[in-house]
Amino acid sequence: MGGVEAVTMVRRPLWTPSEEHVKEANLTHFISLVNRKYSAGIQSYRELYRWSIEKVADFWSAMWDYAGVICSHSYDKVVDDFARFPGASWFPGARLNFAENLLRFRDERTAFVARTEAGVTSRLAYSDLYQKVARLAGWLRERGVRPGDRVAGYLPNVVETAIA
Repeated sequence: MGGVEAVTMVRRPLWTPSEEHVKEANLTHFISLVNRKYSAGIQSYRELYRWSIEKVADFWSAMWDYAGVICSHSYDKVVDDFARFPGASWFPGARLNFAENLLRFRDERTAFVARTEAGVTSRLAYSDLYQKVARLAGWLRERGVRPGDRVAGYLPNVVETAIA
């Protein structure tokens, strides 16, 4: 009598990071910040996830701190009314400059990774991003664009759009 054989699949990780890799990971550093700031006792990603959905405002406050967001005026609270999600206002009262936060790094780390529909991947370093933005800003100034002016464009989702 023919039958169907049961196939048992063993689930094994495709990759396991080294102890040094884990120690230096951004996630590890973020968990340490959360534990210091909130005495949360988090030991794993799963615990961090659970904490993030139970303590939404604390999680995003910690993320703001960890990311080192530069602002001219800090937020009044993390979220105005989480019950209005979607539609809640996040970090009301905060005043920040997107360009200032994006351009504060000028090293060779990767700022952007772009992948075309054809599968071609390119990377742009922070130093290159800063140079390209400075070049474009100079070009706009030469053409009379001044603070308070508006420049609009209908642009695709590519690195050059972020530069603009």
